[in-house]
Parts: sequence; structure tokens; C-alpha cells
Amino acid sequence: MSKLVFINLPVADLTRATAFYEAVGAQKNPQFSDATASCMVLSETIYVMLLTHEKFSQFTPKAIADAKATSEVLICISADSRADVDLTLDKAGSAGGRADPGPKQDFGFMYGRSFEDLDGHIWEVMWMDVAAATASQPEKAEA
Repeated sequence: MSKLVFINLPVADLTRATAFYEAVGAQKNPQFSDATASCMVLSETIYVMLLTHEKFSQFTPKAIADAKATSEVLICISADSRADVDLTLDKAGSAGGRADPGPKQDFGFMYGRSFEDLDGHIWEVMWMDVAAATASQPEKAEA
């Protein structure tokens, strides 16, 4: 059974953050969005809940991390091809995000890049040729 993934992110400006994620390719689900939250659909199983700081604070007693100054999480999503990785990074950069805050990763069978959204949250985008990755793995010795 597939599981749904909901990533909750605090954002400083909900309108700007919503526009950024739409530019990167997410679709806003108005059914679960209001003046304090935008439900952004990345796929059939992955949703990003953009929450105002006030709304986010209702779910945790902890202080909200400043993602521009500290790392609280690295989120990685898959892409269908190397070209799709680059296209996503182009969209993120054009929408005001920062492309490649970390080094590009190119292992032949796997290719990844990252971008930082308007609030400093880092997203990794990676493509992997599963068949090539599996073929390159040494056989595990049977115990």
C-alpha cells in the first residue's frame, strides 16, 4: 500500500511561497488551503503544506528554525531523467530560489542537484538509473 507523505514547512510569506512552488511544478489544492496554509501537490503521494509561522507554531512547542541559517532537514525528491533534474533547478532559480547550494552529484547511474526555496529550505532533486545502480552493486555473500 502506498503511503502519503505530508511535508510541513513554515514560510515567512505564504503568497510568495505558494507562487514559488507553483513555478517549480507543484499544484495548489484549494480544498486544503486557506489564509494560513497552502497545500501543494507534488505527486499523487507527496504533499507540501506551506504554513505561516503562526499556523506552524500550533503543531510544535519548539522554536521555528531559520532555514537560511541552520539546516533542519534535507528533502529529496526523484526526477524522471537527468534533464528533468536540470529543468526543476532552472524553474527554481527563475522563481527566486537559489540553485545548487550544495555540489552537484554525478555518479553516472545517479545524478542530483539541489535548490533552496525562498525560506531557505533545501530540496534535493535526483535521478537514478535503477538497473545500472543494481548492476554495479557487488553480490552479497550468503551467510
